[in-house]
Amino acid sequence: MSRTLLETDGAQWVQKGIITEEQRRQLLALYATDERAIGLLPLLGSLLVGLSALSLIAANWQALPELLRLGLLLGSMIGAYAAGEYFRRRGNGNVGMGLVALGLILFGAGIVLTSQLYQLIGYDLTGLLAWAVAGMGLTWLYRSRFLFLLTVVIGGVVQGYNTGQLGAFSYLTAAFTAIGLGWYWWRRPDSLAGGVLAGGLLWQAALLVNHLHIKITWFFIPAMLIYAFGDWQPNRPAGRSIQGPPLVAAFLFTLGLALFGESDYYAGELRPPLAAYLAALAGVVAISLWGKQRRGRLSSATDWLLLLPGFYFTGGLPLAIATLVVLYAYSGSVLLRAHQEQNQDRVTLGTVLFILTTAVAYFKLTWGFMDKSLFFLLGGILLLGLSWYLRRRAAHTFADKTILKP
Repeated sequence: MSRTLLETDGAQWVQKGIITEEQRRQLLALYATDERAIGLLPLLGSLLVGLSALSLIAANWQALPELLRLGLLLGSMIGAYAAGEYFRRRGNGNVGMGLVALGLILFGAGIVLTSQLYQLIGYDLTGLLAWAVAGMGLTWLYRSRFLFLLTVVIGGVVQGYNTGQLGAFSYLTAAFTAIGLGWYWWRRPDSLAGGVLAGGLLWQAALLVNHLHIKITWFFIPAMLIYAFGDWQPNRPAGRSIQGPPLVAAFLFTLGLALFGESDYYAGELRPPLAAYLAALAGVVAISLWGKQRRGRLSSATDWLLLLPGFYFTGGLPLAIATLVVLYAYSGSVLLRAHQEQNQDRVTLGTVLFILTTAVAYFKLTWGFMDKSLFFLLGGILLLGLSWYLRRRAAHTFADKTILKP
């Protein structure tokens, strides 16, 4: 039930005699007006004001005296922080957080502009690292989800600049993001924050793999370490949120292997040293399974099917078939768990994964053996029939659940 539903359908319920007008008003009183969209306006407004100020100053930066430049940088940053604290103390938290975020953005801009002014930034990573550390400090100080999300983005931007422009990877930035923000998320679990944090850490892991010029499959060691971290989170929705991005990356990788793994050259590009990779992967699996066992979630161990190192097989049809079997097993396990938990969203997810896997299998195994028009006809019938069957199963499952409710 939501306030929106009550506002749109409540009048019809009153007309049909389902509830009285007084009951409708009482129900509306139980659901406060959703102010999240309104609360976003000050945050977005502060970002736009910041970008406008930065563009204006940047356009005239070289023409300004040196002392005036420093005064503008310091004054705007201090002013934004002071105004943010003022509005917070007055009870307007959204505007206050927006201005604090603006101050954080101006702090980063000040680092870059001051470094350019005095030619300090050439090959030094310290200045930009201070920006990420400041974001983490403000996040802990204000307990703000918005500052948390902004700091994750800042960490990704800093790491991208380091690897792209300076040719170096900042391990301190990665450690501060993983430990500082990871611990914050652990203490204050949140689904949106967990998903964004996982995405930011995966971005930094990908940059590290690219910087070290190693096999891209090494990416899944830190990626699945993030996944294992979610297994230990007592808050299950938050834990699943941080596990989502690593699982998406693993599924897409396995799907790509099914599509293009028939070339042994392609598979060969994915093979790191066998003993080292399997040892590292086994260590992460052990951490994950230990967490699942402690939290009573061993049924989700089937997620690790996606990390079976099938790329060590010889490329060709055997590798394609083995990878498709893994995809079918994983999508089937998602459907099975969804029906056991009677989770409609997971039923839909499992259905989509199963249909997608079937489409890939059909394309790989039958495209070269039949006329293309027949391929599309039979493929469409198969997918529509499978979708109908799975949805009918889901409907029966949830109908049974409704009947069993007292």
